Amino acid sequence: MSGIFGGGGGDGGAAAALAEQRAQTEAERKRLQEEQRTSAEQMAGRRASRLRGGSRLLLSEARLTPETGITETLGSTQTKV
Repeated sequence: MSGIFGGGGGDGGAAAALAEQRAQTEAERKRLQEEQRTSAEQMAGRRASRLRGGSRLLLSEARLTPETGITETLGSTQTKV
């Protein structure tokens, strides 16, 4: 019936709407991927801090090799075995 009233084959509006919808879907997909990546980075950081945080607090910057521990206690020298 559109041919009778002079509208004739106007699929341009539907194609434009479909293209706009695809662009919105793509933008939403990219936003969700970025959100997931950020969340994964935060979780990895928290996990790493839990695993390494405790021992790091016990190490002293005053010693050249803080992992070896203290060999002197109360003025006497003890060798660590």
